[in-house]
Amino acid sequence: MIGLSNTDTLIIHQKKEWGELLLGVEGANKYSVCDGSGQELYCAVEGGGCFPIRWFLKASRPFVIRVLDLKGNTLLTFERPFFCLFSKLFVYDGNGTYLGMVQRRFAIFSRYYSIYDASGSEYCQIISPLFHPWTFNIHREGEQWGKITKEWSGLLTEIFTDADSFGATFPLDWHDHIKSILLGAVFLIDFVHFEDRRKRKKKDSDND
Repeated sequence: MIGLSNTDTLIIHQKKEWGELLLGVEGANKYSVCDGSGQELYCAVEGGGCFPIRWFLKASRPFVIRVLDLKGNTLLTFERPFFCLFSKLFVYDGNGTYLGMVQRRFAIFSRYYSIYDASGSEYCQIISPLFHPWTFNIHREGEQWGKITKEWSGLLTEIFTDADSFGATFPLDWHDHIKSILLGAVFLIDFVHFEDRRKRKKKDSDND
């Protein structure tokens, strides 16, 4: 079981292998999950898709991301099925018990996600205003309780790689299950809003 009871901040860094950077071949996404001080707590690895799927479907691809402790034990599994319109992400603990879901919702003037617990009840919402495209605020009962933010990775990283970094803050006393679902929301947001943008930026840079 993942232990986030004493955590109100997570920092998620996407990892890139030198082979991907030098050869331009897109590999499965890998992340490190750190606490607010930058100490690595877990790693996360994408699976569930072969190279042709990643190549042709790109950010729309279905995926499975497993969160592992530093000994390699699976603590969480995030599953995103193939979708036609609005993305969903299902969250399970290391024993396969369903914890909840993230679902993108229709919204005209914002980017909107709902967080559902295992019973199917909506626990909170993640809303990103159009004029702050890198910030996703966490709302519950009409109040803001935290946020997910795409962090500046540095000039060289932004130009020469498609790796991203995110920060997530939330109330300390929220249940580990909800914090786990919010972690999954970070990965889903990365795929939906930043994965293809990175590929276009990288392609434009290669053509210059």
